[in-house]
Amino acid sequence: MKIRAGFHLGYECIQPTPMLLALNIHPSRRADLLSEQVLDFDRPIEAWEYTDGFGNACSRIVAPAGVTTISTEFEIYDSGQPDVVPDDAVQHAINDLPDEVLVFLLGSRYCDTDRLADFAWATFSSTPLGWARVQAICDFVHDHITFDYLKADLLRTAHGGFVDKAGVCRDFAHLAIALCRCMNIPARYCTGYLGDIGVPIDPNPMDFSAWFEVFLGGHWHTVDARHNTPRIGRILMGTGRDATDVAMSTAFGPAVLCRFEVITEEVPQEAADKADPMPS
Repeated sequence: MKIRAGFHLGYECIQPTPMLLALNIHPSRRADLLSEQVLDFDRPIEAWEYTDGFGNACSRIVAPAGVTTISTEFEIYDSGQPDVVPDDAVQHAINDLPDEVLVFLLGSRYCDTDRLADFAWATFSSTPLGWARVQAICDFVHDHITFDYLKADLLRTAHGGFVDKAGVCRDFAHLAIALCRCMNIPARYCTGYLGDIGVPIDPNPMDFSAWFEVFLGGHWHTVDARHNTPRIGRILMGTGRDATDVAMSTAFGPAVLCRFEVITEEVPQEAADKADPMPS
């Protein structure tokens, strides 16, 4: 299938403000692009592209005073298949993990494992190792937290989500990641696009989505504690220890997000056929 995705984000700055942007799709998805994915600015701005320490494609800008709108829109190929469920994925002994994976066992800003370790071991130590343990954690988080846009809190940690029992997709991801790390399962935070493809349409405005990945059986596997069911059409933008590493923007000065529009939708087959007519 084809998916159309993009956004329009407006930032208001009172003075020239350096910013880091994590708004490009992940390099692993570039081969699937059917059109260019570039960041457009409605004002003359020079952008420097760079790859961060986690392999994400990022940008650096200096936003001028006033309102700056950043936009992108693109089409991308997707298999149309739901997330893979690796029932037989095995859990590695820590000594067997690759060096670069070890950081995803450690606590981080939003994944405060030290405050959850006792609960995690008391609750999940009797579950089978590997994917079954990940699924048990995912089931718990899915049932424990109630999704509520009005309860979003950018300062809430995994333990905060555990206590508050409410939040948005990042809170589900942070709590599940922290619990996995407590149980010696490497887990990393993911952000990207996830449209309502193959599921009932969500009446809330479209937003970016957060999920996570676990390292089992020598590979990273997608897990989604909020929805707790395989989904179709994820478009990865970035991965990191938690939301800090893949914030859509990091401003080094006052910057107010004054416009936020996200697009993620399947291109109807008729439109796709007209765009790519079969040769006669």
